[in-house]
Amino acid sequence: MKFIYRLGYFSVGLIMGIIILMFFLGGKKASCDYSPNARTLKNIRNKERSFSAEAIKFFKVNKIDTSSVSAILEDGNVDFGKSKTKQEPCKIYFISGEMETGTLELQIENCEKTATVQRVEIIE
Repeated sequence: MKFIYRLGYFSVGLIMGIIILMFFLGGKKASCDYSPNARTLKNIRNKERSFSAEAIKFFKVNKIDTSSVSAILEDGNVDFGKSKTKQEPCKIYFISGEMETGTLELQIENCEKTATVQRVEIIE
């Protein structure tokens, strides 16, 4: 069998396989969160979120909407050097992200079922 025929058969099989995978996996909400930063942010995003009185006061004083926390949890950076990842029962994470007003740093207490934003500050 000539090389061009083998290449043709291979291409047809490859295209059919890709179409089948797109059909079966197209509706799934699969993600590739393998880095520690991405796994931590996803873990916090998937939990019930609450805010401490100090965090609510910060948002009111600085006229920042609490929905900015959701944006930071999508694209933010976890500072594992400052974070207390070995603490039990709830771990403490410091997450920073860019906003219009500057860089916000969140201190989040990540428990088994809830994630509480304890403190928020603007970093220059």
